Amino acid sequence: MAGSGTAAAPPQFDGLRALFINATLKPSPEVSNTDGLIALSTGIMRGHGAEVEVVRAADHDIATGVWPDMREHGWTHDAWPALFERVLASDILVLSGPIWLGDNSSMMKKVIERLYSCSALLNDSGQYSYYGRVGGCLITGNEDGVKHCAMNVLYSLQHLGYTIPPQADAGWSGEAGPGPSYLDPGSGGPENDFTNRNTTFMTYNLLHVAAMLRREGGIPAYGNQRTEWDAGCRPELPNPEHR
Repeated sequence: MAGSGTAAAPPQFDGLRALFINATLKPSPEVSNTDGLIALSTGIMRGHGAEVEVVRAADHDIATGVWPDMREHGWTHDAWPALFERVLASDILVLSGPIWLGDNSSMMKKVIERLYSCSALLNDSGQYSYYGRVGGCLITGNEDGVKHCAMNVLYSLQHLGYTIPPQADAGWSGEAGPGPSYLDPGSGGPENDFTNRNTTFMTYNLLHVAAMLRREGGIPAYGNQRTEWDAGCRPELPNPEHR
């Protein structure tokens, strides 16, 4: 407690798993400025015991479409089913990417579409599969658009079933007009106090809410189970079959 004279021990988040998907258009090993900002957040998480994985979407042959496995719909290859298993294995998902023409990258759009393709799958409680997980986003660019991009990502994640903590986004953009990117010498990005503060707050809020959900066993199932709704059990609404 503040003012008590005794410093509280830093919280540990052992057992939590976080997945960062970098939606840069650059395949490895090209330098991604978004990776620079991701490193700040992942460093905090790892320092508190969380297990963290970073995936660069451009390194994987993700098919275009809105089905869980596009190989069943005419595509020869689709890396998404394997990536989806890593999504489901994670308590925290952070979608990260650059700004292009004031908007999210095409790769970010593709990742969100593929998340959407699996959103009708159900968990063991009969809820949508992303229930009980938390989501956030990181945005970088040398042009305006951080808040616009974050709004799109966070709306999409909550619509699919993710829980969005307070201040679940952070970003960095340089001066108006073409200029240095986050990791470029002299950009000021890694030293920017506003970005560092927001990224830190986002990271801890993701960890705190993910830990709360894990302790509670996820989102309570009453009133939000697709299986119960389809079976005719509709809380607070009359069931025509029971009239």
